[in-house]
Amino acid sequence: MGSPVKVWRHRTGELVLDRTRVMGVLNVTPDSFSDGGRYFDPDAALRHGLDLVDAGADLVDVGGESTRPGSDPVSAEEEWRRVGPVIRGLAEKVQVPLSIDTMKPDIATKAIDAGASIVNDVSGMRDPSMARLVAKSHVGVVAMHMLGNPKTMQEHPAYADVVGEVRSFLTERIRVLTGAGVASEAIAVDPGVGFGKTLDHNLSLLRHLDQIVALGHPVVIGVSRKSFIERLGGGEPSERLSGSIAAATFAVVKGARVVRAHDVRETVRAMRVVDHVLRGEKL
Repeated sequence: MGSPVKVWRHRTGELVLDRTRVMGVLNVTPDSFSDGGRYFDPDAALRHGLDLVDAGADLVDVGGESTRPGSDPVSAEEEWRRVGPVIRGLAEKVQVPLSIDTMKPDIATKAIDAGASIVNDVSGMRDPSMARLVAKSHVGVVAMHMLGNPKTMQEHPAYADVVGEVRSFLTERIRVLTGAGVASEAIAVDPGVGFGKTLDHNLSLLRHLDQIVALGHPVVIGVSRKSFIERLGGGEPSERLSGSIAAATFAVVKGARVVRAHDVRETVRAMRVVDHVLRGEKL
């Protein structure tokens, strides 16, 4: 079972997707839904990033602007003040690729100069200058689906066919990115669980994730601590580990290759079991 081995190319090399890769989440924000701003201080964020790598993260995703439902945007100056020291510090100390989670081309440019190898844009790189930037910089790309923007995305999200519409959006983003000169092997896609979706929308995307996998690009899945898990009995964000791992496991069975996680050590251990069951790997 599982899709064929692929690679995901980025600015400083490639991730071989012969097993599930875990992307550690590092939020340098005061208002993250998941960790309540525990790593807002740059020194605390840097220590946490090192801890994520020690726990087994294959890459680390650094973000300085909250994308929780209802959140307000921050200025580029403030976003860079938050993430700049962390990107630079991690780039000096770790070997795993670093991803910058941003919708702003200016922030992406600075992060790449500071050592980031991947740009993770929750808006799907709708800004044409972002597509040109990632093509010129030869970075890896995560193009995600989001309905609207973080401020309004959970205000009555509606779809005629959520799977079909998300798939069509990602297909168009792939076309735009490759048209701008981004290498096909550098593009990963994310269906955007929790970004402008109801509980039923999220569950439908997970059930039919193979339709997103069929686009032929690595699928990044972000279910860690999401609110839909609370709706299914998961409790507060810190109490959603079991639900997060269950949802991630299902996504990997359906073909996801990269799992975005806050609880890296536990997720790495769980994915190792899943990989051995799915692919019959030998110890």
